[in-house]
Amino acid sequence: MSTRREFVEGAAGAAGIAFVACNLKSATPVQAQGRRREVVVNGRRVKTVDVHAHCAVPEAMALMGRKVEPQTLLMSQPADRIRAMDEQGIDVEALSINPYWYKADRDVARELIRIQNEKLAEACAANPDRFVAFASVALQHPDLAAEQLEEGVKKYGLRGAGVGGSVAGEDLADPRFHSFWAKAEQLGVLVFIHPQADGAAADLKPRLRGSGGLENAIGNPLETTIALSHLIFEGTLDRFPGLKICAAHGGGYLPSYAARSDAICVTFPDRCTKPLRKKPTEYLKQLYFDSLVFTPEALRHLVAETGPNQIVMGTDYPFPWTRTSVDHILGTPGLSDDERVAMLGGTAARLLGIKA
Repeated sequence: MSTRREFVEGAAGAAGIAFVACNLKSATPVQAQGRRREVVVNGRRVKTVDVHAHCAVPEAMALMGRKVEPQTLLMSQPADRIRAMDEQGIDVEALSINPYWYKADRDVARELIRIQNEKLAEACAANPDRFVAFASVALQHPDLAAEQLEEGVKKYGLRGAGVGGSVAGEDLADPRFHSFWAKAEQLGVLVFIHPQADGAAADLKPRLRGSGGLENAIGNPLETTIALSHLIFEGTLDRFPGLKICAAHGGGYLPSYAARSDAICVTFPDRCTKPLRKKPTEYLKQLYFDSLVFTPEALRHLVAETGPNQIVMGTDYPFPWTRTSVDHILGTPGLSDDERVAMLGGTAARLLGIKA
């Protein structure tokens, strides 16, 4: 297996990357096009890290007959994204790709993931002070996914894995995925869980029709809630206690109503069929959650349920949920300066191996 240096030096012949409109050899760091907002907490300059930022690779998507939507995922002009980062006060984005390949056969999945991870590495190499990335993995083939994660980390310099909240209808806690979780624990890297449109939302499609975009507004956070709950109740987090898992969108609904998870095992003990090492709510303090919860009170409550060192900043860029993630953290009452620094980037930098 080639080293990351060998990969970078040998990438001159790579096809055009979706994220940058040139091959790696000709790619050069993008210079800021305007004033870069520097985030300061009590006189201290803080490096900010966004763990929830999307992109896409058309060449890989074509293997499954898909096209990129919206076009802003392409970022063929990286200056556009960096300009937005500068305006919002985001120093580093951790790029991820929402899984769409979980029904691909093994050969297609192998090639698709190879292309994506190479392109992600190229994007990061072109602007290494602004981007890191999560590897893509084909979780429908767990042994292959474990190999892809190790290759992504060791060969391409990627910082963890991005996975869906379910895999073609199967829960992440299913024993067949243990080999992947074991590899993630062994490597000590972060796994970023993002909900799947064909997960809970698809299962509830008749109920989510109508006004309000409920398949997204309700379906996405529900998908994450179910995924985390199974990882807790099926004993996956006990089996792999060293796992580092970050859940998108503040962990869905779980932190908002977590005490019911404790109560179910007291009220109906026969329904908790797997013995756990601690109360369900205590597992929240070993998981990580992004800050995309929209109001100061919601963020305050998330901190109260999980602890301030478990929160990392997320924007969901380029989807326009928010442009004020930095101000959201700065403006939430009751946080100490150290807690704000950790949430803005300190914790994510540690998890992703980003230099301060």
